[in-house]
Amino acid sequence: MAVKCFSLYLILAAIVIGGVNSEYIEYNTKPRIVPEKINVHLVPHSHDDVGWLKTVDQYYVGSNNSIRGACVQNVLDSVIASLLDDENRKFIYVEMAFFERWWRQQSKAKKVKVKKLVDSGQLEFINGGMCMHDEATPHYIDMIDQTTLGHQFIKAEFGQVPRVGWQIDPFGHSAVQAYLLGAEFGFDSLFFARIDYQDRAKRLRDKTLEVIWQGSKSLGSSSQIFTGVFPRHYDPPDGFTFEINDVSAPVQDDPLLFDYNVQERVNDFVAAALAQVNVTRTNHIMWLMGTDFRYQYAYSWFRQMDKFIHYVNKDGRLNVLYSTPSIYTDAKYAANESWPLKTDDFFPYADKPNAYWTGYFTSRPAFKKYVRDLSGYYLAARQLEFFRGRNSSGPTTDMLADALAIAQHHDAVSGTQRQHVAADYALRLSMGYLQAEKLVASSLFFLSAAKSSTEEKNPGTKFQQCPLLNISYCPASEARLSSGKSLVVVAYNSLGWKREEIVRVPVSSKNVIVKDASGKEVVSQLLPLSDITLRIRNEYVKAYLGRSPRDTAKHVLAFTASVPPLGFSSYVISDTGRTARGPPASDVTSGNINQNVEVGQGNLKLLYSEEGVKMTRHLSTRNQVTAEQSYAYYIGSNGTDKDPQASGAYVFRPDGVVPVKSEGEAQLTVVRGPLFDEVHQDFNSWISQITRVYKEKNHAEIEFTVGPIPADGISKEVITKLTTTMKTNGTFYTDSNGRDFIKRVRDFRTDWDLQVYQPVSGNYYPINLGIYMQDKTSELSVLVDRAVGGSSLENGQIELMLHRRMQHDDIRGVGEILNETVCLPEGCKGLTIRGKLYVQIDKPGDGSKWRRTFGQEIYSPLLLAFTEQEGDSWINSHKTTFSAFEPSYSLPKNVALLTLQELENGEVLLRLAHLFEVGEDSEYSVMAKVELKKLFHNKKISQVKETSLSGNQEKAEMEKRRLIWKVEGSAGKEVIRGGLVDAEKLVVELVPMEIRTFLIKFDDHIEMVGERKQQLT
Repeated sequence: MAVKCFSLYLILAAIVIGGVNSEYIEYNTKPRIVPEKINVHLVPHSHDDVGWLKTVDQYYVGSNNSIRGACVQNVLDSVIASLLDDENRKFIYVEMAFFERWWRQQSKAKKVKVKKLVDSGQLEFINGGMCMHDEATPHYIDMIDQTTLGHQFIKAEFGQVPRVGWQIDPFGHSAVQAYLLGAEFGFDSLFFARIDYQDRAKRLRDKTLEVIWQGSKSLGSSSQIFTGVFPRHYDPPDGFTFEINDVSAPVQDDPLLFDYNVQERVNDFVAAALAQVNVTRTNHIMWLMGTDFRYQYAYSWFRQMDKFIHYVNKDGRLNVLYSTPSIYTDAKYAANESWPLKTDDFFPYADKPNAYWTGYFTSRPAFKKYVRDLSGYYLAARQLEFFRGRNSSGPTTDMLADALAIAQHHDAVSGTQRQHVAADYALRLSMGYLQAEKLVASSLFFLSAAKSSTEEKNPGTKFQQCPLLNISYCPASEARLSSGKSLVVVAYNSLGWKREEIVRVPVSSKNVIVKDASGKEVVSQLLPLSDITLRIRNEYVKAYLGRSPRDTAKHVLAFTASVPPLGFSSYVISDTGRTARGPPASDVTSGNINQNVEVGQGNLKLLYSEEGVKMTRHLSTRNQVTAEQSYAYYIGSNGTDKDPQASGAYVFRPDGVVPVKSEGEAQLTVVRGPLFDEVHQDFNSWISQITRVYKEKNHAEIEFTVGPIPADGISKEVITKLTTTMKTNGTFYTDSNGRDFIKRVRDFRTDWDLQVYQPVSGNYYPINLGIYMQDKTSELSVLVDRAVGGSSLENGQIELMLHRRMQHDDIRGVGEILNETVCLPEGCKGLTIRGKLYVQIDKPGDGSKWRRTFGQEIYSPLLLAFTEQEGDSWINSHKTTFSAFEPSYSLPKNVALLTLQELENGEVLLRLAHLFEVGEDSEYSVMAKVELKKLFHNKKISQVKETSLSGNQEKAEMEKRRLIWKVEGSAGKEVIRGGLVDAEKLVVELVPMEIRTFLIKFDDHIEMVGERKQQLT
């Protein structure tokens, strides 16, 4: 032992005598690009989920760490300190929901320092939305809104405009993301990690991980964006992660300490870089230095990167630099390379042969519907806030905007979060709704109050709204009307054209009639409430509101409301008393199906028999199309010995399908009336539906109720099918985030030869608006009321997944079984959902009119508000109808008003969208024109400035800065967009699929209906 110690002493002495010292090393990290070398761009980042295993606030403050030790507050504190230590260091940040929280807690002195970091490019905001939104299940309007919210924060606080899209974690990527949430924001590039494992393998071989992605066929080359797919995940190469508890070997460069390894680690770095160079083009590669919730102790990362930059550059084989995706993009552009052209999208996504991430297209269907409903409500509420005039001291739409923004996160609306996180998202949405509800009520009061109104001397109208109408719960309409009182219903239309729509409200009396504002009776229909509706109503009101319904609604009153564009109409519901005449009672018949039952008075018929339900549309005397509807459920796989992959929140892996057959003799209730006919069916104890056929309408409405799905140890994934004899040749079409429709071919991928391992889940696609199929003689379309997954697995057939209840986790990180329940005092049971599908059969090419226009009505239903009156007191003293437009003017049927919002600075944000694609419809796939003077006919417009989609830069400046990339082969068709807006004529032109965004100023403040703003409180 003494000999060994003496030997060690000699070695140490030799080191000291030889002049080797341990001293401060000034690492040279000055960034530079060396054209003749391979340049490795180190991009420090932390991927911070805005809710997933923990809630957004738990992640921010670092609470609930028994789930995961993650604290975003620590990340930002630590990163800023490290950046201030060295001006060469860089960091990118993405999620503004977190950064905004952190920013408002900082001192003025700290904010000055951080702004300098942003101005110098050390800290760069990438993507810039409130969250990194999902790309399969959000509606494109929500994607725009949440990104705009983040961009406006960045612009207001830092004067910066994000240049790069950064969607590194979503589970597949949409065409809308590429062109709308990329090119139209002025982004120069887009980067992400997750693509199908087969696609990645081919791209690695062919060096096509980086492409020019043209997401829109209608907008051609103007929709192109440079797109990079990472060679692996969004983390560093193996051996280069440096969080405080990571196992990668650090660079040990102190010669007086053991394990000196500078050359060894330099060699490791060079080898990893050369391996990546072999799968990409040009001499620039990007390393993502970070992953989920990293940099909580940032110095542990920056210390090692400082050393690698210093020593690898001294080695001379490579050039390494601190970088950002913007710097990397500019370097790629400067290389003057030609890149492959990519079209369509990156769905579906699989990371293994039996692991298609297509279950989340449907997961948490009730939450998906809640998000969609509040999205449409938010659109209408912003319009009403504009008409009234924004009042920061009163109720606003801001809280709902924030809640909706984080709900678009790729572990939120996707349905892939833990249950307590889902509850947190829902709570935030509910709180936002309550504020917006007050805003809507006060705006309708303002718009309906006449100048001479006596309400200047009294409290004013108290409008009530009914967010639970989907389960026929509405205290305002159910209240029994005492003698002399009646119920006023104000219906607001947020669309830019006049619409007629059936309004349905629960009532307690059968002796009610409906009149319009002029006193003319309106045709109405009284229907019984179904047993299933009464059960759901009682259970869910008690579960969500903590009380039972006070009034027992026994009927549903339906009537047709005719409402002007961007305006409202008023109707009066009166109780005529027991002896007086009420609305026509629906003809109701119930019983077993022992003979054929036909429903429908137009050319759309429903035929019910023991074999099931068939829907028939006569397109001509020789062309009749019949679609048969049925239900089934897939048995979700529990995994096998060879492959433990199970169905779960993300993954859909079916293990057989079970048709749903009626239990016992099939029962029908047929309801016929002057407005529509409907048929009630119970398929079993947990699946039922009501199918409606409206007079003078060519589509059928299917209202399904599914649940509680039995928890019998078997995972169940419930579907409905529509089966025809159409010859569709394996082809069908699904929408991209509610916008463009993309051609799908069963068992086929455009970019590689697909090896089919999962013939069901591997052919599922996300659906937000609808799905359709066609042959030479007919076209069948199905529209949806929320995001779902769907496919056409057999010729002439469409199927949609409606609900899921799982028994196993799919081992993708959430660590919790997707098993939604609702709890009542007597115990918990599985979640029941209710939703609607809309089906129409047309001649080939004729269905697009209905899909586009009726799709807008689904997204933006009439907003209903209720108030009581004595006699005709309210009707006689208020404005009973209103339209923001010039009388008789409406938007063209191929244009939608996406956004009408007054900003905090008084400017008005206006977005107009062309609804049709090139060649989609002979009448509507043409240039559209909108006259701004008629949109704002009571106001004088003083300035119209066209901007990027998020309103954070002028469109002309954005176009000047746009990078035009070289494309291999054909560069794509150049499309001429709508022309500049003439300051005198003020006419906006829109070509197919174009969205144009404007900031508008008026000579005076917004007073659309009179000089009353000063009276608002």
